[in-house]
Amino acid sequence: MRIAFLTMSALLIAIAVPRTVLSQKTQVFILAGQSNMQGQGVVDLDHPMHYNSGKGTLNRVMQNPNMKELYAHIKNDAGDFIVRDDVFVRYVTPAKIKRGGLSVGFTGYDGNHHIGPEFQFGHVVGKAIKQPVLLIKTAWGGKSIYKDFRPPSSGGEVGKYYRQMISEIKQGLDQISVDFPDLNKNYELRGFVWFQGWNDMYNEDARAEYEQNLMNLIKDVRHELNAQDLPVVIGELGNGGEDVSDNMQAIRSAQKTAAEKTPNTYFVKTTPFARPKEQSPNVGHGHHWFGNAESYFLIGNALGKKMLEFHKAK
Repeated sequence: MRIAFLTMSALLIAIAVPRTVLSQKTQVFILAGQSNMQGQGVVDLDHPMHYNSGKGTLNRVMQNPNMKELYAHIKNDAGDFIVRDDVFVRYVTPAKIKRGGLSVGFTGYDGNHHIGPEFQFGHVVGKAIKQPVLLIKTAWGGKSIYKDFRPPSSGGEVGKYYRQMISEIKQGLDQISVDFPDLNKNYELRGFVWFQGWNDMYNEDARAEYEQNLMNLIKDVRHELNAQDLPVVIGELGNGGEDVSDNMQAIRSAQKTAAEKTPNTYFVKTTPFARPKEQSPNVGHGHHWFGNAESYFLIGNALGKKMLEFHKAK
């Protein structure tokens, strides 16, 4: 892989040196969910009042000598973030469609100041898979599976954001060669990642239905994409670590059980990646892992490694 090195201001407008060849099928992973899939990990913002002087940002956690090897691949010697030319991201935000080689900035915010799970997930799968990789990301904040993502098999009104999720996935697949001229329009679906659950926690009926709703969503997504054996990885609602409310524990249990009951589906525990608010940039945002970049980095790392258990590198 050849890598382009860019300054922060140029990350999403420059074009990485293409390495891909049209003869190789594009390997596609879908990343879906709510705000924590959108990405809330702070990269470099360090205002003393609003970002806790930069504690827990990506720039700061990279300085931990005990983690040096884990972060070594994301910057060059000059301190610029790399942009991969073998892993690409497509993400529809309210303002625009973000497209480009994997780097920081593929979140719901403008600029390049945040990361989500896609960041290290893409690095993990990109290192292991020889063919070009495309991540299609589809996520919205504040959405439940009980209502907003409600799948057809759950009965009742199909969720607006379930329909939008499917629409964005299909659009992304149909437009591979338009969005990324260096990629083969012929693709192979390699997996689906689900990272969601916060809003369902606050509704008794939503908690009771979460397990079945999640199983139904997986079944319906596979049907919509004509991929009955599509590998699925579920990221745990791990905010706050182990000592959390009964409501959150109920969602975690439902996620784990849904994975156990659904073929080709894995559950990934994320509670070990929670960091204290005092060591994080957004001390009031427990629902967003306090904006701690290390949390999002390690979540993506774990999701990527688990996904690779379905696949031997080709």
